Amino acid sequence: MDIAQARTFLEVIASGSFVAAAERLHITQSTVSARIRALEGQLGRSLLDRGRAGVQMTAAGNQFYRHAAAMVRLWEQARHDVGLPEGMQATLAIGGHFSLWQGLLFPWIAALREAQPTLALRAEYGFSKDLMQALIDGTVDVAVIYAPEARPGFVVEPLLEEELVLASTESPAPPRPGDGYVFVDWGPEFQRDHRLNFPDLELPTLNSRLGALSLQFLTAFGGSGYFPRRVVAPGIAAGILHVNERAPVFSYPAYMVYPVAAPNEFLDIALDELRRVAQDAAPDSEGQA
Repeated sequence: MDIAQARTFLEVIASGSFVAAAERLHITQSTVSARIRALEGQLGRSLLDRGRAGVQMTAAGNQFYRHAAAMVRLWEQARHDVGLPEGMQATLAIGGHFSLWQGLLFPWIAALREAQPTLALRAEYGFSKDLMQALIDGTVDVAVIYAPEARPGFVVEPLLEEELVLASTESPAPPRPGDGYVFVDWGPEFQRDHRLNFPDLELPTLNSRLGALSLQFLTAFGGSGYFPRRVVAPGIAAGILHVNERAPVFSYPAYMVYPVAAPNEFLDIALDELRRVAQDAAPDSEGQA
């Protein structure tokens, strides 16, 4: 099976049509069709149905989708590992939940680059479930996530207790979301807790998965939103942001997950740096209200 066939299949699903997939891949529509036919011929199953609403996966296509995604991820990792830049000794693939990059994983990368400049890094982000699957597939070496699955062959190490607080540009800060509320999608756990605490909340001013962008929007235009306490701590200290501690606080422990394997000097260095950065990232409790 050709990796190009699997990548073409995924692009057709992502774009919804053969024409759009051809444009994104910079190939002709006939080449897209030929690759899909060849793929279906090798598997002995029809993977796609074409209709007026666009291209839809068949039952077999649904089953093949995750395998195609894993194949492409593995291929990209292999290319990255084999094609090390000159002067680099090894490569490390790291993954992190959306909410954990700002103020934690970005500083970790900076610290790791300083501690081990001959280590090439590949960074991925996503939700905990997807990153856990990447660990299982072997496309990520270490991931920092919430609610990890208990899987044999992996170490699940507590890293820090993440607190999402309702930060506001108003003073005093309101005890619940109001006008100018920014909803940041921090993942399924946060979505569940948010619905339970604010079941009648009106549509927010901004709905986003990008925490850094949402915080910039908040400080520029005013309002409120849920953000990690460690991220808004500088704004609180500067008097730009305010927190009413009567508002619900959502706590989620974060873990670093990595495989149990033979000793790996570079992974050990990365884990030590992550522990240190996590300890430095935890804000003091004083002056947060």
